[in-house]
Amino acid sequence: MFRIDRSTNTISKLKSVKFADLGFKEREHLQEWLASQPDALGEELLIVQKEFSGFDDTRERLDLLALDKNGGLVIIENKLDDSGRDVVWQSLKYASYCSTLSKTSIATIYQQYLDQHGMHGNAQERICEFLEQEDFGEVKLNSGIEQRIIMVAAQFRKEVTSTVLWLLKHDVKVQCFKATPFQHEDSMFLNLEQVIPLAEAEDLMIGITEKEKEEHTTERGQASRHSIRTEFWHKMLEALEKADVDLYENISPSRDHWLSAGSGLAGVHYNLIFSKSGVRVEFVMARGTKEKNKAMFDHLLGKKERLEKLFGASLDWRQMTGNKASIISFGKEFEGYDRNNWTEMISWLTEHIRRMEAAFGPEVDDLRQLLRTRFPG
Repeated sequence: MFRIDRSTNTISKLKSVKFADLGFKEREHLQEWLASQPDALGEELLIVQKEFSGFDDTRERLDLLALDKNGGLVIIENKLDDSGRDVVWQSLKYASYCSTLSKTSIATIYQQYLDQHGMHGNAQERICEFLEQEDFGEVKLNSGIEQRIIMVAAQFRKEVTSTVLWLLKHDVKVQCFKATPFQHEDSMFLNLEQVIPLAEAEDLMIGITEKEKEEHTTERGQASRHSIRTEFWHKMLEALEKADVDLYENISPSRDHWLSAGSGLAGVHYNLIFSKSGVRVEFVMARGTKEKNKAMFDHLLGKKERLEKLFGASLDWRQMTGNKASIISFGKEFEGYDRNNWTEMISWLTEHIRRMEAAFGPEVDDLRQLLRTRFPG
């Protein structure tokens, strides 16, 4: 911090000092300064208690308890020249204690604070005025897990800053303010600077946290789906073996939504499909080129009536114009991830993959001959 001298148009550096050297104490001075001027912490806060000790089965006291403009509780812990090693643990304990405070309890605590310090007024009315609400019945205070922590100290130890940064990444709302006293002749000054998170980077950090949260949610969802699919395919393969369906006898369970078995012709295979919305059996033509797959699809399409009669139902014929593969399929809707439906789903797949193989298996030799004739070499 610098002092401006207008007469000489120069600046001179102010001397930073320690609170202890000036005779200042944590509770008598720093705490009282913040209680009387809470907006020094960069926002409007309503102090509702000092030295709050209303915790069951403990004699611990938090320095300042406040409300922010959203009705959230803010735990303010003050240290002088050194944060100490345990300030984070101490603050987290207080936040956990305060998380159970009801709206009525907070109003009672604030009323006690007003009465103890000779401040006239009704706590509920003052809270309404601060939050710009007309009726205390409509006020929401201390919702969910939105408690916040503000720590104030002249210096923060590395173990403290490291822990705070980790908590921020896990969406625990913590701020660190560096309090620096300065002295110039007989005048003394106090600078309060938010150092974690940096004020200008806070919006960026919130964005990054939201992105990471979304990514973690996606990753957890993928892991869950992979686990469910693998479990389902284990049961499916066991059922096929018991039903003497040899098509999948050398196939292992997969975490994918499909399970594929060869037809004896490269690039042509049978698929079992398992998804959240249902199950499906498929006859897939996925040779190296779209032209080959189209030729096979058209050949089978010419036998559509006979093949559907053999299968026992109308099929979905999809020549994938945007993809080189072509697919003939049949499906049924289920709540796929509900394990209560799995017995019926597995029975349905077993029956219909058997039908699919019976209808299309005899066509594989004709498809092979078609490819040799139409695409020699």
